[in-house]
Amino acid sequence: MWIHLVLIVVSLAIYWLRNRYSYWQKRGVPFLQAYFPFGNLQGVFGQHLSVLAQRSYQQLKSPGRKLGGIYFFINPVAIALDLEFVKDVFIRDFQYFHDRGLYYNEKDDPLTAHLLTLEGNKWKALRNKLTPTFTSGKMKMMFPVIKAVAERFQQSLGAVVATGQDIEIKDFLARYTTDVIGTCAFGLECNSLADPKAKFREMGRLIFRQSPILLMKILFGLMFRDLARRMHMRVFRKDVSDFFMKAVRDTVEHREKNKVVRNDFMDLLIKLKNAEPVEEENTNQLGQLTFNEIAAQAFVFFVAGFETSSTVMTFCLYELARNQELQDKARQNVLDTVKQHGSITYEAIYDMKYVENCINETLRMCPPIVNIFRSVSNNYKVPETEIVLEKGCRVMVPVYAIHHDAEYFPDPETYNPDRFNPDQVAQRHHMAFIPFGDGPRSCIGLRFGMLQTRLGIAHLLQKFRIKLAPRTIVPLTIDPANLIISPKGGMWLQFEKL
Repeated sequence: MWIHLVLIVVSLAIYWLRNRYSYWQKRGVPFLQAYFPFGNLQGVFGQHLSVLAQRSYQQLKSPGRKLGGIYFFINPVAIALDLEFVKDVFIRDFQYFHDRGLYYNEKDDPLTAHLLTLEGNKWKALRNKLTPTFTSGKMKMMFPVIKAVAERFQQSLGAVVATGQDIEIKDFLARYTTDVIGTCAFGLECNSLADPKAKFREMGRLIFRQSPILLMKILFGLMFRDLARRMHMRVFRKDVSDFFMKAVRDTVEHREKNKVVRNDFMDLLIKLKNAEPVEEENTNQLGQLTFNEIAAQAFVFFVAGFETSSTVMTFCLYELARNQELQDKARQNVLDTVKQHGSITYEAIYDMKYVENCINETLRMCPPIVNIFRSVSNNYKVPETEIVLEKGCRVMVPVYAIHHDAEYFPDPETYNPDRFNPDQVAQRHHMAFIPFGDGPRSCIGLRFGMLQTRLGIAHLLQKFRIKLAPRTIVPLTIDPANLIISPKGGMWLQFEKL
């Protein structure tokens, strides 16, 4: 009897899986064959998600085809193949795609309930309240603080260069961005540049050190959100959460007790906590934020800001070390601009157009976020097709794959900053370059991230020649275990003081 029962259960499971994996076929959507249990994520532990998504994109892409069908585990995911469809998702039909569909759990893991993961009206109201922090006016106010950290970074690096050592630059850059964001978000001197084992830097390392586990948790939460919540799944380690909770609590208590005002991100969060007017507003439609909610916003600003910017700077320096003539051109751009303005001012940074080109070309080749997800909020008929994406379906925009598509960027594996000269940009589809997404849900911290990246690169080019170290792996291998695109084995470079 038990054997019969087992056979029935197994047969039903096989039938259900076959039905599940025929989802796209039944809807007339071109798809890739999937296999249990990972679907089209086979090899996820040995290859980076950028590579897996790029392979799917290349296999499915065809002239006139808007999207294709793939599977993450047993769940159907639509992969965008057409830039007009990407524009529909990000901008034109945003009302159907306003949520990312990412996992968050306010009860068991409150630091996950932040601007990147929140949905619906709560996300919209919070986004509107946080936007004033990232205006160009606020960036100009923060500039002296960021510049001071960049100068300490320049000096710290110079001290190590004087010893003749090769430098693992990714960690050094992460210490720089940790100090920048610690100062601007928490009003704290993290001292990561002076002390590589400083507490904020150690916590940053801990978050990404558990990358394989973190990756699987994020993918599991993306595909099985309700189950993950019932399992009380935490994304972040408890010691990491406890540290950041305490850091935010101590900062808030100190500022409120001593009436400290710094005009930074934490000031805005404190106003939101106390339901005070923000900017010129007289009302607070969002209502009073809880302590857990402001802690989550400070946390994501820290985590997203230090890792993504340091990663972009790492790859940019690597490419400039490989291409000395381009490095010379970028350095001359820095020196000429500084001569014109007298020093590295806020205005000077934005006049360094070739340096900006180098950063953008790095973002094209190595976008920190390789895929962007959206969740369909209501049944959506894809324009110019008979395809209907059902409510709850996930759409993946394969950023890395689009950035490496020869149709939009000829010879895509060659580093060429001139791609971002105004004449070339004007000839490309707007959605061919989307490292920060686009539309109402694009990266809110874009200006801040680019500012600290420009400052860091400019200060290094001004004082040092950068070369590949003997232990540098060429060509680079992307670490498959890291959620954010990252070089396997670190990034070792040599610096010569000019």
